[in-house]
Amino acid sequence: MASLAQRIIEEHAVEKPRDGLGPGDIAVVEPDAVLVNDVTGLLALRVLEETGADGLVDCRRQRPQVVIAFDHYSPAPTAATATGHRRLRLFARERGCTLWDVGYGVMHQAAVEELVEPGWLVLGADSHTITYGALSVFSTGIGSTEAAYAMATGRLWLRVPEPLYVRLEGRLPEGVTGKDFVLRLLGVLGGDGAIYRSVEFHGPGVAALPVSDRLTVANMMVEAGAKTALFPFDRTAAEWYRAVRGREPPREAKRLRVEPELGADSLELDLGETGPMVAEPPAPYNVAPVEEVEGLEVDQVFIGSCTNGRYEDLEAAARILKGRRARTRLIVAPASRRVYEKALRTGLLEILHEAGAVIAPPGCAACFGAHMGVAGEGEVVVSTSNRNFPGRMGAPSARVYLASPYTAAAAAAEGRIVDPRGLLS
Repeated sequence: MASLAQRIIEEHAVEKPRDGLGPGDIAVVEPDAVLVNDVTGLLALRVLEETGADGLVDCRRQRPQVVIAFDHYSPAPTAATATGHRRLRLFARERGCTLWDVGYGVMHQAAVEELVEPGWLVLGADSHTITYGALSVFSTGIGSTEAAYAMATGRLWLRVPEPLYVRLEGRLPEGVTGKDFVLRLLGVLGGDGAIYRSVEFHGPGVAALPVSDRLTVANMMVEAGAKTALFPFDRTAAEWYRAVRGREPPREAKRLRVEPELGADSLELDLGETGPMVAEPPAPYNVAPVEEVEGLEVDQVFIGSCTNGRYEDLEAAARILKGRRARTRLIVAPASRRVYEKALRTGLLEILHEAGAVIAPPGCAACFGAHMGVAGEGEVVVSTSNRNFPGRMGAPSARVYLASPYTAAAAAAEGRIVDPRGLLS
């Protein structure tokens, strides 16, 4: 049985062998979209200019769609980054590229809200492009040089990845989220358990997993080395698509599912056996149940990022923080302008503000340690983001613990890491 990743690559391949493609085969593909951000976009622009290929970029072509997103330095914290933004704005205007300017949000959240379609093949000059697989998109991170090539030629080569099937049973308990589950899964896989593989989720448990959680799970599979991570486009995904896009999903999306038999390339996990988890420093796969670190005092909490800055994540945090006052520095960054607007309209931002949160503009914010919440020497941070390597969020001696929005909000409310279920009413 062909994996979902293999099927999507075959559909986008320039030349298809008579007997089809298989794992390990090389294919030249024509992507549906190429995305860069305000860090990688500048590097790609430099490659284009140095090679003289910038004149080949014509974003007015129907395919691929080229998107430039300002999310890492949003708004610009220095004159240098503001100048970089200006260069990319001029390039986007001259070449007809789509520009998501300051305040639009994290590239990956905006992409799933309004750009990508199930069955697409998408390349992004950011490792967490893998997120879009929650909507049955073969999406993968590439380097800036590769992005420049794809922008200029509309093509790039890929190796068909080996599949790793993950069968899900049950459903997540109350107060437990997809973040807890993916940390648990990373504990099983480690940092190299899915290198250049397509991690494909299936089984009865998938239907009980909301798309917001699927996005979180797909997002963090790159921390195990995955090339892409894919969920089937089922009824749950179709309902999310209608609610977010305001229209019916493409008819062909119904074909985007696989039900493989369990074998050597498979795992089986029960969502119901998941509890609140954290990833301890220095890596996302260094995981432990919350109770093993309970009581650790915290200096700062960050709720946001492409991993957990969605409306559902802010809603979970508000459930914990309503009527309480944060005992730590608390920074909240909605993942997109749409998320911000909905949270403003429904009162979530008011609840978080009254709890003492600093509401950052939509974007990456504190996640990558450049501004909007840099951690100091020796500080302890609880973050809903995806990485906790030394120096990721500021000082190399700062210790970052990755957690769900429930656990992060509970740490803010108590000033220390606690089991969030005890604070849910």
